[in-house]
Amino acid sequence: MSKIALFGANGTIGVRILDEALRRGHHVTAVVRDPAKLTRSDPNLTVVTGDVLDPESVTEVAKGHDVVISAVGGGDGPGHIATIRPAAEALVAGVRTLGGDAPRLITVGGAGSLRTPDGTQVWDAEGLPEFLLQIMHAHGDALDFYRTVSDVRWTNCSPAATIEPGERTGTYRTATDDLVVAEDGSSRISAEDFAVALLDEVEQPRHIGERFTVGY
Repeated sequence: MSKIALFGANGTIGVRILDEALRRGHHVTAVVRDPAKLTRSDPNLTVVTGDVLDPESVTEVAKGHDVVISAVGGGDGPGHIATIRPAAEALVAGVRTLGGDAPRLITVGGAGSLRTPDGTQVWDAEGLPEFLLQIMHAHGDALDFYRTVSDVRWTNCSPAATIEPGERTGTYRTATDDLVVAEDGSSRISAEDFAVALLDEVEQPRHIGERFTVGY
């Protein structure tokens, strides 16, 4: 079983990653700003305070772990702009400091930069509200940064175009930079199955140094 440090464990996606990791018997250190808000209890769960935007905090949390997972968000559009790429830079800097003992870094990305069947990117669609474009491009900027990193074992996992709480089926399809689209033209994944895919990547690494995406 792996020792996992999880940033953003209180969020919609983060808490499902936490539950899936504990379900599989992994040891999880949940890194949150306010431990009182995390109500989960498990013998394999440790809750600590940390700051994903502070490389020194990342280093301290990452020590002794096999994998660092970040599921942090930013709330609204400006919040994502202020959080997602700065968090990527702090995570890489913090993990890098550990040298040969550095854990893998797996981060939750966005769908905006994925290619659609017509060859455009998701964020090129007409009529998208400004706040959503800000969220998409914040994740795109973070991915651009990760792609400049060669000395940290990073993986960025993008969801389908629609991700929301739902059923855990344990089934999904993957791609790298192309949006996963179902026969009916939809692109979706439950947050529960997204967590399944991410933990499968923890246990069986297939995408070190690249982005991959999951959908039905």
